This record gives sequence, structure tokens and C-alpha cells, in this order.
Amino acid sequence: MSLFKAASTVSLLTLASRVTGLLRDLLMAAFFGASAMTDAFNVAFRIPNLFRRLFAEGAFSQAFVPSLAHTKAQQGDESTRRLIDSVATVLAWVLLAASVIGVAAAPVLVWALASGLGKDPQAFDAAVLMTRWMFPYIGFMSLVALSAGILNTWRRFAVPAATPVLLNIAMILAAWLGAPFFRDRGIEPIYAMAAGVMLGGVLQLGIQIPTLARLGLLPRIGVSVARIREAWRDPGVRRVLSLMGPALLGVSVAQISLLINTQIASHLPTGSVTWLFYADRLMEFPTALLGVALGVVLMPQLAAARGAGDDERYSAMLDWGLRLVLLLAAPASAALLVFAHPLVATLFHYGAFRDSDVLQVSLALAGYGVGLLGLVGIKVLAPGFYASQDMRTPVRIAIVVLVLTQLMNLGLVPLFKHAGLALSIGLGALINAGWLLVGLLRRGSWRPAPGWGRFLLQVIAATALLAVFLMWASAQFPWTELRAQASLRVALLAGMLAAAAAIYFGALWAAGVQLRQFVTR
Repeated sequence: MSLFKAASTVSLLTLASRVTGLLRDLLMAAFFGASAMTDAFNVAFRIPNLFRRLFAEGAFSQAFVPSLAHTKAQQGDESTRRLIDSVATVLAWVLLAASVIGVAAAPVLVWALASGLGKDPQAFDAAVLMTRWMFPYIGFMSLVALSAGILNTWRRFAVPAATPVLLNIAMILAAWLGAPFFRDRGIEPIYAMAAGVMLGGVLQLGIQIPTLARLGLLPRIGVSVARIREAWRDPGVRRVLSLMGPALLGVSVAQISLLINTQIASHLPTGSVTWLFYADRLMEFPTALLGVALGVVLMPQLAAARGAGDDERYSAMLDWGLRLVLLLAAPASAALLVFAHPLVATLFHYGAFRDSDVLQVSLALAGYGVGLLGLVGIKVLAPGFYASQDMRTPVRIAIVVLVLTQLMNLGLVPLFKHAGLALSIGLGALINAGWLLVGLLRRGSWRPAPGWGRFLLQVIAATALLAVFLMWASAQFPWTELRAQASLRVALLAGMLAAAAAIYFGALWAAGVQLRQFVTR
């Protein structure tokens, strides 16, 4: 399977995930709006997600996938299966202990993440209860990350990319059926969403098992003291743990920034946490479709090229990935900047979602849009270091960027409130990506292929045309006033975006860009 075909498969399945996730958010926005109780749910859901991103999909994946690829290439199937079993054993028992501690420490975790909820005791108590319900979700997702790392190394990208759809389906059912069921029985409806999260975790893990079993790679978790001790002493596990240290620090920096921003937002006007949440969800669409898909496909391939000493292939894959990032992320960034209001109005402006909510989410989305190119670029640039088992350089860069981001918050938040938080993240992402890019150039890991200067100018010109058209489209139609004409508004949005895409790719074609070069890699 070519890199483009693999990335396209992951991207299409990620699109399915994001579409169902968007439907989930639409139902939540219409049913719950933006209130203290939605803030409570978003804080409670963010806590297990924080740990999931730190350990499961963050440090663990960054350390495990290169180690697994190296073991597979150098030591054969038997050693690889032994590594999988040992890592699964250690991971399962650590997760069990972490879940017990997390449930017990829920009040402290909620206070640490959003102490501003304490102004509303009912919301704070609801956040604590939902945190206790959802904290074991990290256990399911960590085992899902283990399974995904195995399948991606064996170039089975489809199942791991499809699993998030199951979480969204579970939460859609929770909002559509569970919330009315709870409300009719005098139970706070938002609690149904917490139950949906746990159901989704079970489904996501379950769907991985058949594929792993067919490949003969289903992890065998040890339950005896002797087996657990043996797993801890396994050299492969030790290597993964040694790589997880700096990787965890690097991922922690990003999550610390998120935690600080959530803490700040909880002290801003009511609804700020939720406005940022919806803006973040829309920003994640292009980030996941482009950056995550490329990162998932490139990581094991870069690790294999580095392990084989094939520096030319390593550089060529990075060059292909970076060109594709620029080609697709630049117009997406422009769209979020100048077309945020129509996007938010069309997607969320229903039910309890007010005109003022549309405005506030749009401002935050534009802030994220400033840095979208950096946010997507990091997903390709960072694996360039991880594949070489260099976790420290991205960590050092991330720490400096964290400090810079918070310094920017000091000036931006008083001026722009919650939108200032989004803008600081966007600017920080651009700095981070630029620094990583310079690092790869200096060490010679990426040697740019000829034609970059011309390609950059072609993309800038085409993006400018797209931005001008979308600015006109944003001002041409009364997007919020079309609330009662939902079908017309959706049709207008689809038409404007399709026209913008045609303008962009038409301009690229007229400028001489050969899109076929991206497909044949």
C-alpha cells in the first residue's frame, strides 16, 4: 500500500469519525446549549482525555511504535510477540491501579483543572461524579492505543482509524435516547453523556480484538506475580519505558498548556469553557484529517527507514509529507480565519445555542485558525524525531513554547477573553512547528527536494484567492438569520465551500502544480 493510499484510508475513516463527532456535538449543542452543566461535563470528560493523551495516545504510542518496528525488523516474530505480551501485562496492571486512584481523587482533579466551577456547587459536584464514572475510560483507551500501535506497525490502518466512530455513536445514542430517558426519571440529563463515554470505550476496545486474533497478535496479559515480574524485567519493556520518560514530558507540556487554559477559561464568563470546546472540535477536523492521518502512516515507515539506514527514503517521505501539509492546511487555515462565522452558525446554531454563542465560538475558531498550519505540521515534523528515538529535542522546544504561550496569554486574554486563549495556542503552534523544521534541516534529516520556493508561492497565491472568495461569501448571506431555514443554510455552506475548493485547486492547476506527484508516492 502506497503512503498516499494509506494516508487516504486513514483520512477517510477519520472523516467518518469527525462527521459522527460533529453530529454528536450538534445534538449536545441543541439539547444542552452552553451552561454550567455542560461546562461540568466538558471538564469531567477532559480529565480522562488528559490522561489518555498523556499516556495512551501520547507518550506510550511515541515510545512503543518505534520500539515495536525496530524489534520486528531486527529480532523476528517470536521476540516481537514476547514484547507485545510483556508491554500489555505491564500496561494493564498500571491502568487498573491508575483507575482506582483516579476515581478516589476525582474532587482534587476537578479542582485542579477548573477550580472556577466551585462558584456553582451543583456544577462542581456534577463534574466530580461524572469524572468518577468516566475515569476508567483511560484504561480502555490505553489498551486501544496498544492495539492500534500493533496494527499500524503491521500496516493494518483501517481498524484503528475507524474505532473513534464507535465512541461517537455511543455518545449520539446517549444524547438522543439516554438524556430524555434520564430527564423523564428526574435524573440530570447530562449524566447520560458520561454513560455514553464508557459504553464507547468498551466498543472501541472490542472491535480491535478480531483483527489482532487473525494476525496471531492478540496480547496475552499475565495475571500471576511471576509473569508480572517477568514482564517488568523484559528488556523491550525497559526500552519502551526509557523512551516514555522524555516523551511523557513532551506530551505533558502540551497538556499542561491545555490545563492552564481551561483553568483560565473557568474564571472567564460562563460558557467560555464550552465555547472553546466547540471551537476546538471544529479545529480538530483539519488537524485530524491531515496531520493525524499523515503522522499515523509516516511514523512506522520513518522508523523502518531509519532502522535500515536508508536516509534518502527517510528524507523523501518527510518532504512528501510536508508538501502535502502545506498544500491542504494552508487553505484550511484561511477558511477558519475568514469563514468561521458561517461554519459555526450552520453547524451549531440550533435549539439552545444562541446567536451570542455563535459569535463567541467563531472568535475562538479564528484564533485557532491562525496556527492551523503549525498544528498540522507538528504531526509530521515530530515523528521525524520520534522515528530516530529522539524524544528530547521536541520536548525542549515544547517547554520553551509553553512559556511563550503563557506569556502571550498575559497580553491576549485581557483583550480577547477566551479567544485570546485560542490565539495563543495558534501562535505557539506556529513557533513550535518552525523550530522543529529548523532542527530537521540542521541535522540533515530533511533535505528539501528542488522546487520548494515555487511551490510555496503557488500555494500562497491560490490560498489568497480562496480567502477573498470566502470573505465575500461570509458577508453576502445572513448566516444567523437563516436559523429557521436549516436546509437552505446547509446548502449555501456546502456550495460556498465547494466553490472555494474549486477556486483553490483551479488556481493551483493554472499555476502549474502537478497534483499527481502526491498520489504516486
